[in-house]
Amino acid sequence: METSIKSIPTFTEGVRDCIPTLLGYIGIGISMGIVGKTAHLSIVEIGLLSAFVYAGASQFVICAMLITMSPPSAIIATTFIVNFRHFMMSAALAPHFSAYSLLKNVGIGTLLTDESFGVATHRVSRGLAVNDRWMNGLNVMAYLTWIASSMAGGWLGSWIPDPKMFGLDFALTAMFVALLVQQLHAMPASKLKHYLSLIVYMVITMFVLSIFFSTYMAVLLGTVIIATIGMVTER
Repeated sequence: METSIKSIPTFTEGVRDCIPTLLGYIGIGISMGIVGKTAHLSIVEIGLLSAFVYAGASQFVICAMLITMSPPSAIIATTFIVNFRHFMMSAALAPHFSAYSLLKNVGIGTLLTDESFGVATHRVSRGLAVNDRWMNGLNVMAYLTWIASSMAGGWLGSWIPDPKMFGLDFALTAMFVALLVQQLHAMPASKLKHYLSLIVYMVITMFVLSIFFSTYMAVLLGTVIIATIGMVTER
């Protein structure tokens, strides 16, 4: 009985597992706040944007479109397209939370990000259990850090007009690379070859689609196509 209790993931364990990704959240959040400041948003508005949109890529796009004075309809449509991948990530994790109520699943999916999805799938690939408490610990820690960091970036915006000076624009890419390496390292050799081939197919597909569609649409369509292929071909 003691062993089974200790093996149940806890909220605190989820918070702890989130810590390695916090540097990325902080760096990207500060960059987001600085960009939000250049878009003439107040610190409160930056905080609200982070709290209700809670998606780094979309928030950068929103700020860029605000600067160019794009119409609200275009901003909403673009944000939906950029964020559509969250539906697929939620669907991929859904089987691990099927025992919970719809309300709990909505709460988990609402705060799911690329990074928390990466941490969760990495844990699953290692054969470790996940539950609602662990996932909430992971998500809530990331959520609060993101809001605080973006607001701090808004405050610092007056002194750091160009985040590229400090390499903050690379923080998102660096964090994704680290999560990818962690996942590939934990995979058995039989699956590693399969996933590496999917990565190659994704690059080729995005390149071809970008000839006919915008970058965001190419990413979305490429992800749907390759994810479907991966699901069908995975043993």
